[in-house]
Amino acid sequence: MGLDEDALDYHSEDPPGKLEISTTKPTNTQRDLSLAYSPGVAAPCRKIAENPDDAYTYTAKGNLVGVVSNGSAVLGLGDIGAQASKPVMEGKGVLFKRFADIDVFDIELDQQDAADIIDSVDAMEPTFGGINLEDIKAPECFEIESELRDRMDIPVFHDDQHGTAIISGAGLVNALDIAGKDIEDVEIAMSGAGASAIASARFYVSLGAKKENITMCDSTGIITEERAKAGEVNEYKAEFARDVEEGDLADAMEGADVFIGLSAPGIVSQEMVRSMADNPIIFAMANPEPEIGYQEAKDARDDTVIMGTGRSDYPNQVNNVLGFPFIFRGALDVRATDINEDMKVACAEALADLARQDVPDAVVKAYGDQPLQFGPDYIIPKPVDPRVLFEVAPAVAEAAMESGVAREEIDLDDYRDRLEAKLGKSREMMRIVLNKAKSEPKRVALGEGDDEKMIRAAYQMQEEGIADPVLLGDEGVVESTVERLGLDFEPDVVDPDTVDTEQYAERLHEIRKRNGVTRSEAEDLVRKDPNYLGSVMVEQGDADALLTGLTHHYPSALRPPLQVVGTAPDADYVAGVYMLTFKNRVVFAADTTVNQDPDEEVLAEVAQHTADLARRFNVDPRVAMLSYSNFGSVDTEGTEKVRNAAAKLREDPAVDFPVDGEMQADTAVVEDILQGTYEFSDLDEAANVLIFPNLEAGNIGYKLLQRLGGADAIGPMLVGMDEPVHVLQRGDEVKDIVNLAGVAVVDAQSEE
Repeated sequence: MGLDEDALDYHSEDPPGKLEISTTKPTNTQRDLSLAYSPGVAAPCRKIAENPDDAYTYTAKGNLVGVVSNGSAVLGLGDIGAQASKPVMEGKGVLFKRFADIDVFDIELDQQDAADIIDSVDAMEPTFGGINLEDIKAPECFEIESELRDRMDIPVFHDDQHGTAIISGAGLVNALDIAGKDIEDVEIAMSGAGASAIASARFYVSLGAKKENITMCDSTGIITEERAKAGEVNEYKAEFARDVEEGDLADAMEGADVFIGLSAPGIVSQEMVRSMADNPIIFAMANPEPEIGYQEAKDARDDTVIMGTGRSDYPNQVNNVLGFPFIFRGALDVRATDINEDMKVACAEALADLARQDVPDAVVKAYGDQPLQFGPDYIIPKPVDPRVLFEVAPAVAEAAMESGVAREEIDLDDYRDRLEAKLGKSREMMRIVLNKAKSEPKRVALGEGDDEKMIRAAYQMQEEGIADPVLLGDEGVVESTVERLGLDFEPDVVDPDTVDTEQYAERLHEIRKRNGVTRSEAEDLVRKDPNYLGSVMVEQGDADALLTGLTHHYPSALRPPLQVVGTAPDADYVAGVYMLTFKNRVVFAADTTVNQDPDEEVLAEVAQHTADLARRFNVDPRVAMLSYSNFGSVDTEGTEKVRNAAAKLREDPAVDFPVDGEMQADTAVVEDILQGTYEFSDLDEAANVLIFPNLEAGNIGYKLLQRLGGADAIGPMLVGMDEPVHVLQRGDEVKDIVNLAGVAVVDAQSEE
């Protein structure tokens, strides 16, 4: 089945299209409906009549964008008309929602006259928080956007003009840096003189390029002052007319540092590429086929060619989805009246900066594990990088406030946290912990410190101020990896082959000598096993916490900390806890990694430790002791121990959280069951701390919730240790290491 057939099936599957309207408030009861419509709706109507700005408070206006087109210039299809453009506009709505959680109404206008379109869109201002113009042909698009920006008090943005300009501008900033060239000095040759080309040229001038250094070509050739005077080009092309001799694209490219293609496929030859200046930059952005193929341009010369296209199957894709969702997100959230040049520049600069940062493992995996590191083949972030939202939108919002077009001032740190929460409950919960960690960073030892993931995690911890990382491993390997990855930091490394480990060996011998560990064996252990070295460092106070286990089996990584650090004074047992986050719910699951067949004493203690952990995430614990029995419905040795553990906790005056059991899992988490059938329960709300009866159940349960229930899992977090120690899962990503480091730092803060 070909792509066309697949696409038709995709769009026609019931329900047809790609968008739907869903309610955001309860509509289950007669009272709900009376609030949603008559008579309750009259109250917000009166408020808005008194103060129009209250529309942002009582309606969806502040998160609603109108995507407007007349279908006169649909990418790759041309003038196909308003009706035929609807799938494209729905697709635009999908991207707004997917990447920035912005709702969209797509508006297809069967109008050709610019004045008619202007009047129609202007009349819709009460409905929308912003307008995204799309696929309207030049030169009418310039007039339409300009007039609407003057008339309307909400942002109006023609993405065909500015989207390509902003994303290619971000790539150009980074490409010039790699090539060692200054934007003020470079010669830029442009193929194409339509909406996106003219807007791109204007934007490059905003970034610092000189207008007189831009040579623009249309289908006839170089746009010269002679042609402009003769009336051969419209007023928008004439803006970039140069006082040079007439010529074609080959003439324009000769000696140029940069080529920008927004025209037609296959019109640039290798010979034209060879005529350019040293280390040229080529953005061939015609779609679906570029002006010159990626490999063809690379093969044309022996020096470095930094190449970008509009295609996803080559490096450096210039993709508008990196811009418009996040620009509108920032603009809407400060209720901007306009999207001005300062906001567009801020977007480009934020994207350029993001491309220089370490790339999350999830993004690398999404692109087939190909290396993604700042350099000639990676100058623009990937569209699926989740950080674009909370890097670009705040930059745009800040520029709006500083340039005077924002009607609402916001705290940017708080705003960044709110944006990150849009990416999932797990990010919201981890942000609580990471912010606590930043308030007082601690020294965190990282076992397997010469592993690339550990080094990248250490860089992020230090960069974000979460922790002071200490890498345990080969110093030479660490230094070469830091250099290879281009990480700008000087890591703290403890290399057992070069530092004096005698004191650590002596202490390990003292702790384990009655368990058969000789002095020489202790020396070998601290030199050859980072888990022992890190454990003794923590026990001795030379590190505040330890993270390990990335390349070890869990039991072998856990054994040294248990032997050296041991349990806390008020604890006899440790346990592994996962925090599972759903869309609107957080659950802590224990024990999932340590105790195979706990008795009632162990279960009770694990429940207390897990409740304490929940509070570190600002969650008030409600504990359910799980079983396959509900409050004595089955009486066996297994159900009895769970029942007794729950009773032990309820009778303990030091326990200050609600707890009950034994109970089945659905009883614990479904409030209607808990309060309907078992109204006598001590839990008046669904449980958020689930204590499983044994390791087998706990491990199976959390993995089912994660895989089938769609939960994000953070952990395992060890509770009950005397000092903060956490054992990673083999193959964890960098973000998992950083998250557990944040938990460890907060643990260490609590220890104080």
